[in-house]
Amino acid sequence: MNTKVFELSFQDSTHNQSQVSSHEIKVADTKNKSLQVLEADKTPEQATFNLSSYLSERQALVEGALECSIAVVYPEKIYEAMRYSLLAGGKRLRPILCLAGCELSGGTVEMAMPTACALEMLHTMSLIHDDLPAMDNDDYRRGKLTNHKVYGEDIAILAGDGLLAYAFEFILVQTKGVRSEQLLQVVAKLSHAVAATGLVGGQVVDLESEGLKNINLETLNFIHTHKTGALLEASVVTGALLMGANEEVLQRLSRYAHNIGLAFQIIDDVLDITATAEQLGKTAGKDLQAQKATYPSLLGIEESRYQAKKLVEEAKAELAPFGEKAIPLMAIADYITARTH
Repeated sequence: MNTKVFELSFQDSTHNQSQVSSHEIKVADTKNKSLQVLEADKTPEQATFNLSSYLSERQALVEGALECSIAVVYPEKIYEAMRYSLLAGGKRLRPILCLAGCELSGGTVEMAMPTACALEMLHTMSLIHDDLPAMDNDDYRRGKLTNHKVYGEDIAILAGDGLLAYAFEFILVQTKGVRSEQLLQVVAKLSHAVAATGLVGGQVVDLESEGLKNINLETLNFIHTHKTGALLEASVVTGALLMGANEEVLQRLSRYAHNIGLAFQIIDDVLDITATAEQLGKTAGKDLQAQKATYPSLLGIEESRYQAKKLVEEAKAELAPFGEKAIPLMAIADYITARTH
């Protein structure tokens, strides 16, 4: 499947693109409401769709499946460490996107749940490793001590490795009612999203870019379309791959996911500046302390919010041909720019 690395275009914007200032930080939250989708712009079906209930229901299903996914056996410490981070909460956005992508393509929650759980295992692995002293050196994640703070760096590394390997086994062993050819496509897609072609490659460029003064938008886009966007894109697309969706459907979902993935990271960058540690569930202001290039540092907070909203609208346009089936994915796209944590 051909994939397109999405690149931001800021040439048509007239918004302020200055460096982050204290004034921008103060006014950012007062502008937030203007970026949310107006109820009048929604179709009747979208207006009656309750995203909060949908996310709560799907999150509960995912949590139940994750709870049963890993048993504690000998050697207990490694399994406890894997479960500690996997079951630490979170939005479970990637599993929910997988379920929604499968249902849009005519599949079921039951069919997609093993892949959904595997996505959360892969995401959790990336968080465990990202928090290590050799990477971001963070003490808190999702409001709890990070894995290495509880189990030590050695076990944390191994817990991430264990989740990485087990994710692929879990898909192949637990998925029912899906042809082996489609399962292989799912595994290949996830492998590509996590490897140097995706998450790992993005993380490398991110580490190399710390403290540099000349990081441009092209480099920043590369970091985040790989480090964050690749797994988000795989989440939606693998759901459709399980049903054997055709190339046109896969390409539309891929473009949708690329756009919301980048929008998600832009809002994350903004929240790192504007939100508190309590709201984030992790240390606030880490990007500024590490001298990382972020969208607010290059564009300013106002412009960053504007570009996130623009990306979300372009993402939703890709879903138009799917009608009511796409309502959950449409609503999730809106949620990305409206979220406060």
